[in-house]
Amino acid sequence: MTFLSPIWLLALIPLAALAVAYVVVQRRRQRYAVRFAALPMLDRVVPRRPRWRRHLPAAMVLGALAIIGLAAGRPQVDLRVPYERATVLVAIDTSGSMLAEDVSPTRIDAAKAAAASFVEDLPDSFNVGVVSFAGGAQVVAPATTDHAEVAERIRGLRLSGGGTAIGEAVHASVAEVLRIAAEGEDGAAAAAPTPTPGAGEEAPATIPARLVLLSDGENTSGRSPQDAAQAAAEAEMPVSTIAYGTPDGYILGMNGARQQVPVDEDALRELATSTDGRFYAAGSDEQLRQVYEDIGSSIGTRVEPVELTPWLVVAGLLIALAAAALSLRWFSRLI
Repeated sequence: MTFLSPIWLLALIPLAALAVAYVVVQRRRQRYAVRFAALPMLDRVVPRRPRWRRHLPAAMVLGALAIIGLAAGRPQVDLRVPYERATVLVAIDTSGSMLAEDVSPTRIDAAKAAAASFVEDLPDSFNVGVVSFAGGAQVVAPATTDHAEVAERIRGLRLSGGGTAIGEAVHASVAEVLRIAAEGEDGAAAAAPTPTPGAGEEAPATIPARLVLLSDGENTSGRSPQDAAQAAAEAEMPVSTIAYGTPDGYILGMNGARQQVPVDEDALRELATSTDGRFYAAGSDEQLRQVYEDIGSSIGTRVEPVELTPWLVVAGLLIALAAAALSLRWFSRLI
């Protein structure tokens, strides 16, 4: 919790002094009663003393004043609120190494199943698109709210050869986000993807966007992940990366010999970190599904500061009114 006007919290100091004064006065009253009246006589004259009820209204009033004093400082808290609209791009590595069987049945088959389920579970108002990449990158499903169509495109992905162009996948995703932003601003669909902004140019994206990129290898072709990270940052598009597979993964070469295809996490971790995204490592189908669940919960909401002042003022007034009502009921006076 933070306070927008903390100087007003100084109003709580006299309130604390008032609470101390109340305690001191009550103790003096008790000593005075014991000094001038015998306890057996008090029990006969007032057999049922109010005890805690005598102090409850005063305590409630002090609490109400404390709450109103806090409200004067204009407190605010960060709360997660759901996005009404957002654009989510899912980039899936379709290079030959995704044929490895260290994840059953293969890396690519498990990745497609988990990604399709992830897309289907996103809020209906979200634009979702798919980018596949190997030696190059292409948008295989333009961003749309038709999640069933996008999931079908994911299930239909095929391996497309060697090479891993992680940087190109990010650039293609940025271009798709800018296309969606242009559609929202102009009210009509753009004829072609907007070029990726260069250094120093401001991306026009206004709808929150996120890229979820899954790969099992290092960048081997196209533009570098560092250059792509700069483009993603300018488009205000965090990139969550998933390193998928195990260190023991392999594929069979042309002559039947095993070719090791271990997961390279370093480039993916750096890409996520430099774009305010998250890095995940998944070594099984179950772990991948859990990763997508975590990403989905973070994509669907945003942290927004909410000021509590009106709520605290209302709470303080209600408590004060309740204290007055109890005092009238028990002692026939307001306080």
